[in-house]
Amino acid sequence: MTINYEIKSQLAKLLATEDLVVENRPVDTACFDVETRVLTLPLWEKASGIVYDMLVGHEVGHALFTPNQWDFLGKIPKAYVNVTEDARIEKLMKRKYPGLAKSFYKGYEELSKDDFFCIDGQDVNKMSLPDRINLHFKIGSFIDVRFTPQEQEIVDLVSSSETFADAVMAAEVLHKFIGDQVKDQQPHPQNNNTTDTSGDGQESGDEQPGESDSSDKETQDGDNEVEPQGEGESVDSEDEGEVDPFKVETDEAFTDGAQSLTDTNLGKRGPEYYQVPKVDLDNIIASNSDIHEACRESFALDNPEYFELVDCKYQQFKKSAQKEVNYLVKEFECKKAADTYARATTARTGVLDCSKLHTYKYNEDLFKKVSVIPDGKNHGLIFILDWSGSMADCMMDTIKQLYNLIWFCNKVNIPFEVYAFTNSYNFRSERSLSKYDQGNPGDFFVSNDFTLMNLFTSKVNKKTLEVQLKNIFRIVYTFKAYVPYHTPSPLTLSGTPLNESLVCLHSILPKFKKENNLQKVQTVILTDGEAHQLYHWGYYKDYTTGEQRLSPRTSSYDGFLRNRKTGYTYELGYKYWEFTDVLLTDLKQSFPDTNFIGIRLVNPREFTSFVRRYTFISEQDTKKARKEKSYTIKNSGYESYFVMFNNSLSSDTTFDVDEGESKVKIKSAFMKSLKAKTLNKKVLSQFMDLVC
Repeated sequence: MTINYEIKSQLAKLLATEDLVVENRPVDTACFDVETRVLTLPLWEKASGIVYDMLVGHEVGHALFTPNQWDFLGKIPKAYVNVTEDARIEKLMKRKYPGLAKSFYKGYEELSKDDFFCIDGQDVNKMSLPDRINLHFKIGSFIDVRFTPQEQEIVDLVSSSETFADAVMAAEVLHKFIGDQVKDQQPHPQNNNTTDTSGDGQESGDEQPGESDSSDKETQDGDNEVEPQGEGESVDSEDEGEVDPFKVETDEAFTDGAQSLTDTNLGKRGPEYYQVPKVDLDNIIASNSDIHEACRESFALDNPEYFELVDCKYQQFKKSAQKEVNYLVKEFECKKAADTYARATTARTGVLDCSKLHTYKYNEDLFKKVSVIPDGKNHGLIFILDWSGSMADCMMDTIKQLYNLIWFCNKVNIPFEVYAFTNSYNFRSERSLSKYDQGNPGDFFVSNDFTLMNLFTSKVNKKTLEVQLKNIFRIVYTFKAYVPYHTPSPLTLSGTPLNESLVCLHSILPKFKKENNLQKVQTVILTDGEAHQLYHWGYYKDYTTGEQRLSPRTSSYDGFLRNRKTGYTYELGYKYWEFTDVLLTDLKQSFPDTNFIGIRLVNPREFTSFVRRYTFISEQDTKKARKEKSYTIKNSGYESYFVMFNNSLSSDTTFDVDEGESKVKIKSAFMKSLKAKTLNKKVLSQFMDLVC
């Protein structure tokens, strides 16, 4: 039967009622690290589901009930404590989860039939007491294990153990019992070879003094001398088949037998587990002040007349956008007020309303009332912008939509941060890009050439913000038009390191919420393409030195992203866009008070194939989407994923007709203007709805 390892991993987490890290790896047996709280489960080929459940329950029992420190080591054989502790934790697990009793019974029944304890053909009752106790508590329902009355007292002591101290005490009693048996079985030294030198020289035996010396020497040098038995030490016997009472052979046999269950191809690489690293934002984010200082220095090299045309275009756009922004602000305030009063409650004050006293005969509601209006949540916005080369054709139209969003947030006092991701910014050029900041094994790799440019922030005043908006407008204008002025080289377009940005949001979001005292954050991510799969920090063998080295390695498509804080594990998938969806899903689980909104600009020719990555779209819906130039996907990693035609943002909203034009042309121009305005405010209106 094929085992779904991830389902079994979730079972372990549910049983443990804690944030365990569950790993499925090509190992021989299950094990649990009580310090790191990592439960390692094997990739079994032959084990049935019931055996798997039994072993999961066993190991989770250690996770729940076995302490980190074992203070008895060196005093009691560890194998003895393993026996008593296994019996205790399995009893507690069956008590906590009664349904597990069946799994333990059926699992051990199957293992007993397969002779996992290597007892076939042996007389069980001639085995050592620790072995018999181990068999009694594991497979005692299927074999006849007998004990003497004195041994039964120890068995009852193991059975009644409730705490780890009880299990250790039972192991100590068992160890003392076995030690006493060993001492009783040891041969005693004879006294007939010794000479009494204190008195008359009379020997205790019949031998002569010379013979006594010879015999003494032979005894000291011979092979029959018995060394004193120390605590926890094994008795070495030359008699083949003699039982070593200080070993638990059934436990060792079970470990060896479990190896036969594992995948016969353990040489292959098992599932790999990755985690999102904690990044140093100071080393990744190019600050808002540094960005615009670079702009100031670059623009200072040119004649101010060079900027007249582009600055004029900026002012024209700003003026045309104000009506739309003001309308949406008004709509936002109305929706906000409506939502507030919809959640308002009315309560009695306990104070008589004198105006209602005359109605006391037929009205019992004579008390004054008060309306309780709940406070609205504080909202914030983080905007992640694709600064890749493919955005050149639509960057100006994208920036215009972004500016509308910024002006909207400014008017309704919503804090915001705007970042653009790039791998062309050179503020870390003094560092060698061949030397990376080394991370932990399994951490996703964020290279030194990745940068988040903080283009805009609500922390600056209105005057400074206006200068910054004009700076970026000038730069973006150069992407499609010839200009006579210089542009700052750090802000050139680059690749699409989207996934690195998602990794960094794990650090950006809590900082942003804390600084602005926010309850709700809207994160808008706009891009026109997908990102490559992230590398991770992993070991490789240096064949020149034979050493294991840590370096960026290719991440496996069948690997898993795990999050210790949320307790979730996600399969990465084999398609490159699935990798991004997994990162987004992990973000949503990590930050439930954040809405992640995706805006994907697509070429109209690629629209249908792109949407069908996520969902089926009918011909009717396709026609409707093409008419509206947009479509909303609900089953991606985003809360809402808006697919928009890359030419929809460039629609001209101006209503311009020549004098003397016919009514038909005037009507056509007017309808075209209205349609363009509707398309242009789509992003803004969607964001407003989420905030409300």
